[in-house]
Amino acid sequence: MGRLFGTDGVRGVANADLTAELALGLSVAAAHVLAEAGTFEGHRATAVVGRDPRASGEFLEAAVVAGLASAGVDVLRVGVLPTPAVAYLTGALGADLGVMLSASHNAMPDNGIKFFARGGHKLADELEDRIESTYEQHRTGAPWDRPTGSGVGRVSDYTEGFEKYVSHLIGVLPNRLDGLKIVLDEAHGAAAYVSPEAFARAGAEIVTIGAEPDGLNINDGCGSTHLGLLKAAVVEHGADFGIAHDGDADRCLAVDADGAEIDGDQILAVLALAMREAGQLRENTVVGTVMSNLGFKLAMEGEGIQVVQTGVGDRYVLESMKEHGYALGGEQSGHVIILDHATTGDGTLTGLLLAARVAATQKSLAELAGVMQRLPQVLINVPDVDKSRVSTSAELAAAVSDAERELGTTGRVLLRPSGTEPLVRVMVEAADIEQARAVAGRLADVVKSALG
Repeated sequence: MGRLFGTDGVRGVANADLTAELALGLSVAAAHVLAEAGTFEGHRATAVVGRDPRASGEFLEAAVVAGLASAGVDVLRVGVLPTPAVAYLTGALGADLGVMLSASHNAMPDNGIKFFARGGHKLADELEDRIESTYEQHRTGAPWDRPTGSGVGRVSDYTEGFEKYVSHLIGVLPNRLDGLKIVLDEAHGAAAYVSPEAFARAGAEIVTIGAEPDGLNINDGCGSTHLGLLKAAVVEHGADFGIAHDGDADRCLAVDADGAEIDGDQILAVLALAMREAGQLRENTVVGTVMSNLGFKLAMEGEGIQVVQTGVGDRYVLESMKEHGYALGGEQSGHVIILDHATTGDGTLTGLLLAARVAATQKSLAELAGVMQRLPQVLINVPDVDKSRVSTSAELAAAVSDAERELGTTGRVLLRPSGTEPLVRVMVEAADIEQARAVAGRLADVVKSALG
């Protein structure tokens, strides 16, 4: 059997790949690994369980809760809340673990299970491997250690979770948002009620779209992966800007008053300058990934701010931040991590802090985001090649060296083997889009000939 855990929990088509049986079994295994104290040393282990509005989340939540309680863990059900809310509540309530049911920006038929350790932190690979190994051992015949009588877990609804999380968000803001008109696209997802409540309490005039989840419409033509509706709504309502989340609201993208997209790199740039001004940008450093636009790095260097780059994925950004004590990091996709106030990407928090910067400076979002200029970026996927030879092919190395000389300091080349498919991704940035396309096309041809 292949590894169950991917880059962000266990995901698949609900009731096909991700079944109730799998959800129950993984939850029991997670209880044994993450709540090892259990009831055996007089400690009642506790878990926080939340979900996004997908219809499949209803039966998967029931399976997760059953698994945890059967393993002797008391369960606090917080209902439909964003992923970062479940992470926050896991830490704030002193729970032994947290569980979020969501497939993030994926289409409605998918779902996923994400576990958090004590403190609301994402799991290290080692813990995921232990959970998977424990699950597999018992799936193939080893009996569970099952408590009985008063040893079984108790289940209750923690209805205070919504208010506790919103209060946390408001408490982080450095200033109010009075005078701003903001359109919020909630992707018919987990932040459909939390985000509007938080922005309204902070003083903003809000217009909401994508805020009527029915279990079937999550991410359907809206949210951070489909910005068309938000762009149109911002212009139609004469708003100052718009904010878009994905299904579990761990991402934030924006559009300015003219409907132009503001991506995660630009948001990071705005927040980096705000945090430096407030003395909060530790080590004068912001963490991005190898896919961060070169314009972001050039802009930060121009402002005297160091950029550290990691592999693609917010978990790698977070690992670097925690290891070195950095305060801010994120991805072009809108995963922004503000480690002093969140243990994972938090789209609502990011949007609020972006809005607070607009309100405090009295500058438009377009003007603030103008601190960096996005360089044209061309990405070509080259399929059916031996991706394992990307780093060893002399022919490819020579072609990359030639391309880098041609691009100079205002461009770059990145070749990335896919983690899941037999293909190589060729990414080229340049000041001129036609040059980027030409260089990318030539490199893609070399990848085919050298690795095909």
